[in-house]
Amino acid sequence: MNSNIPTVKVGIVAVSRDCFPAPLAVNRRKAVVEAYTKKYGADDIYECPITIVESEIDMVHALEDIKKAGCNALCVYLGNFGPEISETLLAKHFDGPKMFVAAAEESSNTLGIQGRGDAYCGMLNASYNLALRNVNAWIPENPVGDAEDTADNIHDFLPIARVALGLSNLKIISFGPRPANFLACNAPIKQLYNLNVEIEEESELDLFEAYQKHEGDERIAAVRKDMMDEMGYTEEKAPEMLKKLAQYELTLTDWADEHKGYRQYVALTTKCWPAFQDMFRFVPCYVNSRLTGRGIPVSCEVDIYGALSEYIGWCVSQQSVTLLDINNSVPKDMYRANIQGKFGYDYKLTDCFMGFHCGNTCSSRIQGAHLDYQKIMANTHPAEWCDGTIEGDINPGDITFYRLQSTADADLRAYAAEGEVLPVATQSFGGIGVFAIKEMGRFYRYELVGNHFPHHGAVMFGHYGKSLYEALKYIGVAPEKIGYNHPAGDRYVDENPFS
Repeated sequence: MNSNIPTVKVGIVAVSRDCFPAPLAVNRRKAVVEAYTKKYGADDIYECPITIVESEIDMVHALEDIKKAGCNALCVYLGNFGPEISETLLAKHFDGPKMFVAAAEESSNTLGIQGRGDAYCGMLNASYNLALRNVNAWIPENPVGDAEDTADNIHDFLPIARVALGLSNLKIISFGPRPANFLACNAPIKQLYNLNVEIEEESELDLFEAYQKHEGDERIAAVRKDMMDEMGYTEEKAPEMLKKLAQYELTLTDWADEHKGYRQYVALTTKCWPAFQDMFRFVPCYVNSRLTGRGIPVSCEVDIYGALSEYIGWCVSQQSVTLLDINNSVPKDMYRANIQGKFGYDYKLTDCFMGFHCGNTCSSRIQGAHLDYQKIMANTHPAEWCDGTIEGDINPGDITFYRLQSTADADLRAYAAEGEVLPVATQSFGGIGVFAIKEMGRFYRYELVGNHFPHHGAVMFGHYGKSLYEALKYIGVAPEKIGYNHPAGDRYVDENPFS
């Protein structure tokens, strides 16, 4: 389990209105927990034995009980119509992410006074009262269901809760300033505070000083050996730069441990060119890849919101992520020879692009991963100063390309698009893959270019658009400001209708 993201434990509290029989809510709650445990296990859920029956005092007791049980997320379950005041007070006073769901009727034979719950009606009033109290609670797309449906809804809540809990305990540590003539990733930090994320901004000089102080650290040999094992080097074949990279990795991990302060989780972002090569005499890409693969995102080029996006992806997917440039188009001859008409979906040329970074994608996500020098930087520096990238074609498979970004005027926007990395040789360098997203050409023009997103995008390895979208809404991104790749025939707001 990644210790840099939260582990969620949901306390489910059944609520019942006094004019309905309480056992109706209790038995339905038990059925939900049984269904959840059978399908997903018992680790994520706690069944609160206290049923709220039109009572603020019961609400207090339930709140105390789930806190004592170590719950950091709440599910308010309307087993029947539910007490509007006490159920929403429970959500208001619970310090953590919360959701509301409701019970469907079980059978046409149970619609009498003892068996009908009217929770379909109660969910409307719960929503109204949550708004009155300014309480942010997640309500699923289909919030009223039987035990199995509700169990699935609770499980769908876990990535949303992980994101909310993670950001509220996250510190991003940046080492800058950004490279000259590189304003693309410069964004106001105000929205970080709005998201309850802490930020510590340090200088590249601070990082270099800390690196120098790690020279001769007795732990370097063990980290170097781990790097050798990861990349398949023998002692005779191991490159000299591994010692420097190991020293640098310890510098970053020690800094993170010593500077987290009161926060539990951390993400990093560093300036990686051009002075980095002059002073450190290597590039940090491989170390970034290793830490990101272990759940500590390290974004390139002081991209603070890139690091934040990567961290959100870890919380959603619980798997390693990466950060890539939406980099270059696919040549027509490559498209005709290797893509056109060769996949289940007949991608157009404009659906395809190459995602690239110098070498920050972890080795498990790359075919033929190997260490090399950064070829772009070598145009202006000696090649031996540019050692330290990890290169290879990114593994084919499903992906979600996404980003959360503060705009220049401190507005919060995001985008998400599901697609795939194609099994097509890139014939290029760096950590790179041929990506395909349906209607990417229009998405690129009207969402990414049109809404002024920078060239960096985060990547989750799998289709997580549904969970990501709900998590973004929950943390406060307005739905109309979450972009996606519109299908053919569904115009963007500013798309020319005559094109």
